[in-house]
Amino acid sequence: MGRLLALIGALIVAALIAWAGERPPKPEPATAPATAFSAERAMADVREMARAPHPMGSPENRRVRDYLVGRMAALGLSPAIRVDSAMSHRLREGDVRLSGGQVENIVGVLPGRDRSAPAVALMAHYDSVPGSPGAADDAAGVASALETVRALKAQGTPARDVMVLITDGEESGLLGARAFFERDPLAKRVGLILNMEARGNGGRVQMFETSPGNGPLIELFRKSAVRPASSSLSVFIYETMPNDTDFSVPKKLGFQGLNYAFIGRQFDYHSPTSTPANLDRGSLQDMGTQVLAATRAAANAQALPAKGEDAVYSQLFGDVTLAHPAWVGWLVLAAAAGLIAVAVQRSRRKETFPWTDALRGAGAFVVAVLGSATVLHFARKASGAGMGYFDQRFLLAQITRWETACILLALGFLILAACELARGRRNIALVPLAAGIGSSLFGGFDPIALGMGVVTALIAVAAYGRPVSRPGGWTGVLAMGLLLSVAAQAFAPAAAYQLSWPLLIAALGAAVTAGAAYRGLPSIVVLAAGATAGLAWLGGTAHVLFLGLDMPQLLAFPVALAALLVWPLAQPEEGAPPARLVSHLLLGAGFALLIAVRLNDPWDARHPQASHVLYQVDQDAGQAWRISQYVGLTPWTRRVLADDGGALAKHRHWLDLPLSAAPARAVSLPPPALALAKAADGALLLTVTPPPGGREVALQLRANTPVRIEQVAGLAADLAQKPGGWARVNWEAAPQPLTLRLRPAGPGALDVRYAVTIDGWPKGAKPLPARPADEMAFHTSDSTLLTGTRRFTW
Repeated sequence: MGRLLALIGALIVAALIAWAGERPPKPEPATAPATAFSAERAMADVREMARAPHPMGSPENRRVRDYLVGRMAALGLSPAIRVDSAMSHRLREGDVRLSGGQVENIVGVLPGRDRSAPAVALMAHYDSVPGSPGAADDAAGVASALETVRALKAQGTPARDVMVLITDGEESGLLGARAFFERDPLAKRVGLILNMEARGNGGRVQMFETSPGNGPLIELFRKSAVRPASSSLSVFIYETMPNDTDFSVPKKLGFQGLNYAFIGRQFDYHSPTSTPANLDRGSLQDMGTQVLAATRAAANAQALPAKGEDAVYSQLFGDVTLAHPAWVGWLVLAAAAGLIAVAVQRSRRKETFPWTDALRGAGAFVVAVLGSATVLHFARKASGAGMGYFDQRFLLAQITRWETACILLALGFLILAACELARGRRNIALVPLAAGIGSSLFGGFDPIALGMGVVTALIAVAAYGRPVSRPGGWTGVLAMGLLLSVAAQAFAPAAAYQLSWPLLIAALGAAVTAGAAYRGLPSIVVLAAGATAGLAWLGGTAHVLFLGLDMPQLLAFPVALAALLVWPLAQPEEGAPPARLVSHLLLGAGFALLIAVRLNDPWDARHPQASHVLYQVDQDAGQAWRISQYVGLTPWTRRVLADDGGALAKHRHWLDLPLSAAPARAVSLPPPALALAKAADGALLLTVTPPPGGREVALQLRANTPVRIEQVAGLAADLAQKPGGWARVNWEAAPQPLTLRLRPAGPGALDVRYAVTIDGWPKGAKPLPARPADEMAFHTSDSTLLTGTRRFTW
């Protein structure tokens, strides 16, 4: 019973510590000292910026721009609007994909004592996505930069300049960052970048990305950070993902920097609900406190951090961040291996066990990890939510319930694996096998889940079959942990600490307690203390993994680490003591919550369901449709689509999006003006002038002869497009006509398709009815789309 109570106590206390560690700090009031960061002071800027959606090129974005220029001038930053164009391009299946637009970056400088020293740049973007006020993404980042500069100025003149770079067009392809760092001469003055972002409306701030060679940079971060949340694991994971922020541009160009973001309350990400009222002021305080500390340290440093060896680092608790060179990881593993050897020697002297027990323990470890991944995969399929960010919103609207269900299922199966090893029963194989088979009941045949379930079941049949002693089973678990840690240290040293540090704690506990062979109270206290500390530290990792990716199967990774720590408490004596029922209770509670998630209707005024409707005008045919780009139509959307009397049907236009649509009464709107002229050197100049209100122009170009795209809006491109293929050009915020310079191989013809987005419902159309309180317009909804074609010959 003592071990059972210790296990329960360790789980509860660790959960409370982890929960407290993931809570943002209390926001500081407007009366806070002038040299401190105050979330309440910063909120004044957030409220003003996030009054309405302000995508790039919109009138509202220009209002925000002018407000920021005034605020930066009041701070003494001498702001300047840097107007430029930028673009990105790539090839997809041999065809050109190009996007860009005109940006209006805002740059101001807080002068330092040494104006010739490299500057520290605070970077955030002021544009939002269509349909979202962007209180978090990225008004919170901009407000943090302004409040940070105000606090720095209140302390006195810094040693070096602090530049405030507020970019435009981040949401449209990092366009403002591209224009500044690739073309603006002011970029040469930047020595260190602190970028601020958000992927939700709350949560702890993570310093999740650094520039390469970050050892000296992490040393500055470690010494200055206040209650930080960062690790080399997050840097390692982010580098393997396709995600980008403004910091991606200067990082590729060799600039040094740190990237900060919070990712909680993801329901509000790029959503109309990303309002100042819904923004967690604690998260804003966390962002400002972290960035102010790093900025103050860098701005007053004698020299900015140089590039060096990459560091392995992680925060422990509070303000403690442990950092070391990668090679130190081998010393940690050597110490863990030595302690495991001592534990095995002492345990076999105390309670002899056959080596087959260790082999069975190693197999049970694999069953615990792979089986929990299979169960969690089943849970995701059974949740009722489809894959993809939009479909995931069903889960994001009830994220606490969903995360709790996943944690209970993962822990429940881990403890079940330990309990059943003591009994030696092979019935455990049925759980992952059922989960693997059951996954195919939701969304069609799932070969991956079936494979995981079958493999886990086969390993369970081999590993289980007779009772295994606790010291023998734990020895096998620790051996597997050591094996995985060695592999991680060899191939991913930046992430290996996540395995080796818990392994060292577990190995120390095993050495002290003779591999859990000692059964007295002191032994239980040692094991419980190690499990509590290790699980509390792992809780932050599990939470970030859960939030960062819509893949609850990844929680199998912290399950593996937790197994090292809790196994001697979770594995009871041989037989069937009451302790084994803990796993059944956890699994039962997890499945009950899973059912509640699936059956729950999460939509309300705070978490409204997304709906989307556009008014498309085909200007060639003189026809119109009410269309929706979303597969799941709400009752309101169905009613609105057919509001002009047309029947609902499937529809496609040249953007190749499957649409639900119904015919609508056509309205007359001015089309874009397209013209093709021949330059003196034989090049073709295609000019597109958007109609009034046209914020975004999408083009498809197809020539019957080879063509090179030499320039777009004056920017060099030099892109070859094969005959018959469709080159796609997407251009935003073009108050002036857009000109493409083309170089054909000879005479030919050019087909042009256009789609122009105009914010707002057309005035001549039947107005949209009010939405229910539990429904919201999402992204470009309630906008007008003009489509048509032109053909030119030369």
